[in-house]
Amino acid sequence: MWIIARVDYHVWKKWSVPGYLVSVLLGIAVLLIGDEYNGSKRWLSLGPFSFQPSEFAKVAVILFLTYVIMRNVKSMGKFTTVCKIVVSVLPVVGLVGASNLSTAIIILGIAVVLVFVASPKYGQFAWMIFLGCAFMGIFLAMESYRLERLQIWRHPENYEKGYQTLQGLYAIGSGGLFGKGFGSSIQKLGFVPEAQNDMIFSIICEELGLVGASFVLLLFLILIWRFFVIASHAPDLEGALIASGAMAHMMIQVILNIAVVTNTIPNTGITLPFISYGGTSVMFLLFEMGLVLNVSSLVK
Repeated sequence: MWIIARVDYHVWKKWSVPGYLVSVLLGIAVLLIGDEYNGSKRWLSLGPFSFQPSEFAKVAVILFLTYVIMRNVKSMGKFTTVCKIVVSVLPVVGLVGASNLSTAIIILGIAVVLVFVASPKYGQFAWMIFLGCAFMGIFLAMESYRLERLQIWRHPENYEKGYQTLQGLYAIGSGGLFGKGFGSSIQKLGFVPEAQNDMIFSIICEELGLVGASFVLLLFLILIWRFFVIASHAPDLEGALIASGAMAHMMIQVILNIAVVTNTIPNTGITLPFISYGGTSVMFLLFEMGLVLNVSSLVK
């Protein structure tokens, strides 16, 4: 992050297209030779290390869409331009969505936000949301287990696969107002599957209670607000798009994770930024933070 924050963000436009192509190739590699874990192919093995290409894809899409929008900034009000932008991200959305629907939703959300920042017209904004919902419907229909998740979401107590959701809700409820105390969680001792990953927020609720969980959400809110302020005062549109993309990524991912943990939406397997276990996610989140800090350093 410290290094990226000292690199002029304008430099990255030279690497945006190659970076996007690499993300597409990595997506293909995951489908062909990716490691399967809990029924999902999301990782590539690099010797003793594992790497999640979908995390790289989020950053690549932010930089690539910034580049595409800057090249078409004068025609952003046209519907054809919006369609061109949507089509340009379909390859990576399709590849990522085949094994990781939650990341595909985040990428589509980033695209919608960036287009809206470049040309705040509600008509095209609504069209992009409609197309995004259509793509999600297609991805849901492609795999039977995704439709099964809808049934599990409605009645988790009736399905063996609803165990994780129920145990997460038990953890949240048992925390009460002030929690059991830091490190005193019972549910993380093998009761909540993936307690260190997707369900980490339920453990936060159990150990720190509603007050502690609210404080964690407040920290995320402050971070997202700062991204918004930096985007609003960026020296140019390119800087505003980069900061807005990072803001959209953070905001959508936090909302999805909390919604999954509280069973507001079906379980999609999404991590909580900076808190869930996983080096790939943290590395690219810090990369985005560095980009935004560089934009901030040039604000007058």
